[in-house]
Amino acid sequence: MKKNHKTILQNSLFLLPWLIGILSFVAYPFAYSLYISFHEVKVNGEGTGLDYTYIGFDNFKYAFVSDNIFPVEMMLFFNELLFIVPLTVLFALLVAVLLNQKFKGRMFFRAIFFLPVIFATGQVLLELVGQGQGALPFDEQYDVTTIVYSLFPPSIAGTLVSLISKFVIILWYSGIQIIIFLAAFQTIPPSTFEAANIDGATPWESFWKITFPVIVPFIFLNLIYTLVEQSINPFNPVLRHIINSMSDIKTGYGYAGALGWIYFIIIMIPIVLLLAVAGRKNRRKA
Repeated sequence: MKKNHKTILQNSLFLLPWLIGILSFVAYPFAYSLYISFHEVKVNGEGTGLDYTYIGFDNFKYAFVSDNIFPVEMMLFFNELLFIVPLTVLFALLVAVLLNQKFKGRMFFRAIFFLPVIFATGQVLLELVGQGQGALPFDEQYDVTTIVYSLFPPSIAGTLVSLISKFVIILWYSGIQIIIFLAAFQTIPPSTFEAANIDGATPWESFWKITFPVIVPFIFLNLIYTLVEQSINPFNPVLRHIINSMSDIKTGYGYAGALGWIYFIIIMIPIVLLLAVAGRKNRRKA
């Protein structure tokens, strides 16, 4: 029992810097945004400060009743997420499987796939997309947009075309996920694969019978990470609408705060569902 308390204390010390950062830089803005979401915030007549008028849930009602942009942007964004999140995780898994093999220059190629995480900041990505560098090279050559619209309904086709227009940039977001999968592969003892090889198992059978069950928790981890990452990326139209509402005289900070909280709650729903499913699978495994 004493050993368990000591372990918990040691683990808590590792979390202490993060907790200090959260309490110092996140807690107050978090609470303040919730406070102003129930108020109409305007600059006072003297221009020296802000006036707060309590209006209850009016800002939240306005988002769904009177704002014609926010619900549409949310729907389009989540349509994209349904394709982007699985695509990014699947690509990361395939690349991680390849980079986990033994070949010359393996560390070099690992660094190549991780470099976009370091250099691809929000402004850099916006500039690359603005120059048309995010689309697939054969998009214009084979008129992929017309083909997509001829094969799918307009709602789905619009989402697919949007993904194609920044497909390369989306794959740049897979660096962290690749590292996580590589770490997952290292948890499998090599002797397990040697025993399977002696028993005559093919690489395909070894992957599904040995590798896949081990990396399932890491798949859920990458799904959650990718979902969070995509929810704050610079191409997010919902965030852009929130920022525009903040500077709009008719809406202002109060309405932007309400939109932020609505967006936060909606994003948390799939995250909580993924955590619940992952926890259930871990309990079954235990």
